[in-house]
Amino acid sequence: MQIGGITKSSLIDYPKKISAVVFLMGCNFNCPYCHNPELVISNIIEPIDINSIYSFLNSRKGLLDAVVITGGEPTLHKKLPEFIKNIKDMGYLIKLDTNGTNPLMVQILIENKLVDYVAMDIKAPFDEYRNIVSKEVNIENIQKTFKILAQGKVDYEFRTTVVSNLLNYDSFVKINEIFKKEGKIKKYCLQRFKKSKHLNENYLNAKTFTDEEFEKVSLLFKNTVEEFIVR
Repeated sequence: MQIGGITKSSLIDYPKKISAVVFLMGCNFNCPYCHNPELVISNIIEPIDINSIYSFLNSRKGLLDAVVITGGEPTLHKKLPEFIKNIKDMGYLIKLDTNGTNPLMVQILIENKLVDYVAMDIKAPFDEYRNIVSKEVNIENIQKTFKILAQGKVDYEFRTTVVSNLLNYDSFVKINEIFKKEGKIKKYCLQRFKKSKHLNENYLNAKTFTDEEFEKVSLLFKNTVEEFIVR
């Protein structure tokens, strides 16, 4: 278990809760717009001692409501259930951010009531994933995680970061068709691409959709998504 960083207080990472955000190192994707390159590329930063994370969280009991486990890709870590249980035992709600590539881990966490909220990235329509993640990807695993969450056994959201040179209107037509097959999707968030540090520095000049384009896309999901958000 390698921890790359912690945000000690956040009002935006867990809906309606005050949370700490713990960043785990390592990822099996190379999304060019990734804003945490230090978690993806080896040997850029030194891992944080896990006991210091436990100590901090223990000292904030009653002040924080939740802990968000993000990355990188947290489900790559075999000791993730143990790590989460130790935090859960302090009384915290847990939100997991995942790219969906490890359905078995997600299922284990849900079945053992170790997560209260899961946010899964839908990078693109399933047939366009390779264009985004720049690696070979097991789409079947991503589809399995998607279906696990769509069952609604744990609170969840699906989310897509919108970079206009990677996704277009037709991409969201395809995503909406995926949603239709599962019935009503509880929550879908489109995230505006924002300039930051990125895995591929050429994406410092990338753009997101205009307000008008987001509005057009939103109409696609009127009958397939209960809560649609652009943020």
